[in-house]
Amino acid sequence: MKNEMKNMKNEIDLNQIDLQSIEVEGVNPSDFPDFCDAYVSFATWKNGTPLTESECDQLTDEAGELVNEIAHDIFL
Repeated sequence: MKNEMKNMKNEIDLNQIDLQSIEVEGVNPSDFPDFCDAYVSFATWKNGTPLTESECDQLTDEAGELVNEIAHDIFL
C-alpha cells in the first residue's frame, strides 16, 4: 500500500498554471480534429517557474481538453 501511495501523483492545479504560457507541439493537420499527438511542451507556474518535463507530461494527460483547444487555436 505504501508503494502505491509513493507512485501516485497529485493532480496539477490548473489555477496555479499560467495558462498563457502553455506551448503545445505535435499539432498535425492529419490528426484534425482530434490532435491525438498534441502535447504540452512548455508551461510555467504563475510564479514564473517552468514546469518540468514530467509535469508537462502530467498536464497533457490531465488537461486533454485544454491541450486540444490550444491545438485547434494553433491549427486555425
